[in-house]
Amino acid sequence: MLLMLLSLFAGFLVSTISMVVLVRAGRRAGMLDTPGTAGHEKVLRAIPNIGGVGIFLGAVGPLAIGLLALLVLGGSGSGGLSSDEGFDLPFLKTMLDDGGPRIGQLTTWIAIVVGALVLHLVGLVDDRRPIGAWPKLAVQVGLAALLVLFFDVRLLHLLDDFGAAGRMASVVCTVLWIVVITNAFNFLDNMDGLAGGVAAIAAFIMLAATLLNAQWYIGASLAMLLGSLVGFLIFNFPPARIFMGDGGSLVVGWLLAVATIRITFVDTSDPEYALGTAWYGVLMPLVVLAVPLYDFTSVVLIRCLQGRSPFVGDQQHFSHRLVERG
Repeated sequence: MLLMLLSLFAGFLVSTISMVVLVRAGRRAGMLDTPGTAGHEKVLRAIPNIGGVGIFLGAVGPLAIGLLALLVLGGSGSGGLSSDEGFDLPFLKTMLDDGGPRIGQLTTWIAIVVGALVLHLVGLVDDRRPIGAWPKLAVQVGLAALLVLFFDVRLLHLLDDFGAAGRMASVVCTVLWIVVITNAFNFLDNMDGLAGGVAAIAAFIMLAATLLNAQWYIGASLAMLLGSLVGFLIFNFPPARIFMGDGGSLVVGWLLAVATIRITFVDTSDPEYALGTAWYGVLMPLVVLAVPLYDFTSVVLIRCLQGRSPFVGDQQHFSHRLVERG
């Protein structure tokens, strides 16, 4: 719990301080809300859209520093740490078995951080000068595929029992899941406090799950994300003083998507497992992320039925439709 609280506080502190600086710097530098790609229906407001920098620093900064420290302290052995190397802190031991085999756990987390960094940079560029939906989608698919294929961060490992076809199905489902969730939060970022608020609720629920099943390292990363989002929301609640932009929404979606894959929501072989043994426990992420998933699915269908590109923004999101109905 001390690790969780420290992680939460670190994310919140870094994010809050960053937001104070970013609000002022964004206005002075003219880094304000932009119209987006051609055809994007959007009400422009003279508000900085670089809040994603603070979210990234709060959520990923402490995580990156922690990984670097573990690499330095643990040496260049198998890519993990063990108690016989002079570390007997319980959370370090747990980390080695957190979400997979011991070897490569640190390198897997480094890959997750690098993926978040790449998406953050792509988002920052897009916030200043739109680069188009297809290039962004290509980057997302590439990063997701690398994480799945080279670091075995996958959903539905049970499909491996069906051979190569089953493994391929698992890979495709996981890549699709990561890309959809990443874009779902990008789509959801259309109203003050919305994307940050929904993401904070989702991070809090998943953090609770990690506490119940003792996945401390995933929990620490979620605590940092939650803290950074709360720090951002202080400045993003209506009327917003700063927006997260693509530089924030893509990172938030990426981290939550990866977290849902790494968390063990059900263990049918352990009657005492804290999150349960029923197979439908694997559906928990769908429930937790129901709002962004519904918004993404519905707005894509609406645009396609209207003969429009699903990637060109408009005012037909779930949030906009609710406002129209009072």
